[in-house]
Amino acid sequence: MTPVQAMLHEATGLTLSKSSVERAIRHRMEQTAAANHDLYLERMTPEELTALVELVVVPESWFYRDQQAFQAASEFVRARLAADAGRMVRILSIPCAGGEEPYTMAMVLADAGVPADSFIIDAYDISAGCIARAKSGVYGRNAFRSQDLGFRDRHFTSDGSSDDYSISDALRKQVRFKQGNLLELDLGARTGYYDVIFCRNLLIYFDKPTTKAAITRLETLLSEDGLLFAGYAEVPSFCQYGFMPLQYPQAFGLRKEGSSANKRVATPAAKTAPRAARSAAVRPAPAVTPAPAPAPTRVRAGAPTPMPVAHTPLPAADLLAEARRLADLGQLKEAENKSRDHLAQSPDSAEAYFILGLVNELTNKHKLAEDYWKRCIYLQPDHYEALCHLALLAETNNDPAGASALKARAARIYKRQQES
Repeated sequence: MTPVQAMLHEATGLTLSKSSVERAIRHRMEQTAAANHDLYLERMTPEELTALVELVVVPESWFYRDQQAFQAASEFVRARLAADAGRMVRILSIPCAGGEEPYTMAMVLADAGVPADSFIIDAYDISAGCIARAKSGVYGRNAFRSQDLGFRDRHFTSDGSSDDYSISDALRKQVRFKQGNLLELDLGARTGYYDVIFCRNLLIYFDKPTTKAAITRLETLLSEDGLLFAGYAEVPSFCQYGFMPLQYPQAFGLRKEGSSANKRVATPAAKTAPRAARSAAVRPAPAVTPAPAPAPTRVRAGAPTPMPVAHTPLPAADLLAEARRLADLGQLKEAENKSRDHLAQSPDSAEAYFILGLVNELTNKHKLAEDYWKRCIYLQPDHYEALCHLALLAETNNDPAGASALKARAARIYKRQQES
């Protein structure tokens, strides 16, 4: 990890590739007329660091993204209020990007007839630009990607002169937006404060220690009988650290281990959840019984293992372990070489192709990464993490149908692994 990568990791918790960091620095050098790389870094100020962070965060989102989670949360909130009509349900969205997720939750509850004075949503994002956009409540066509846009007619207005839509003032009042980093939030008296937490597609950018710290903080913020919704690739990580999955198809919801209050939500929700597409398309150690599906093999710093004796050929299994270790350390070229050496001995190794996919993803060779992950699932159709990475790539490529199919397949595999 370069000094700049380390600086951004400390500021955001994100594990960022060298190429993405250097690209952001070049952009800021042009904006600030810095003469060279070293001079730019020497003149780094808190304000400039904030501007640099804005270029490396990933604020992509849209309304009703993975809507099964909102349906499950709505049923949970309504059951909670039915049991105690006088209570205030508190919901957290972090990171909230441009506000699409928390506003969607507000729309879902409003459409379900939940009184406005019965819930409040707090929404945080590290990006000041995202928070400003969320507070404005104005969105272009790219934020409306679902097939059913009836919600736009109910909750947004347009002056007809542009492609922009403004969310209603009533819904805007339901969400409190603030700039903040999950790892630095002042918990204060908010231990167990939230009934529902959305933290989706954040942990995928963290290394293992940061992931553990983030989950610990979320566990503290969530009430003992509350629900948490994660990204589909993140469920195994939560299950490693004190959570268990909610049996609601494709909601990727979780509750704290030992909690029984949510069981009343799981069964009826499973009956009413819509079916997703079931087509096939394309990282972790094999599933361990009876533990949850394996956590993603994100690129992260791990404990070093002994290097092989010089000039001694490694067995195939050791080559693969060494490839994983090098990838974790960010030594991508070396990891690629070890993976290829492994394939020379074991040409049908799905895991080697998965690691090659990661290496190419981190060097922004997305088409090559996709090809390697597709080869991975051809060899191992139940490779959960390869499916998750392909689903994320499909979303990036504006292929919602493909992403949905991949998520559905990953969800079925994860469920089977849990039941085995």
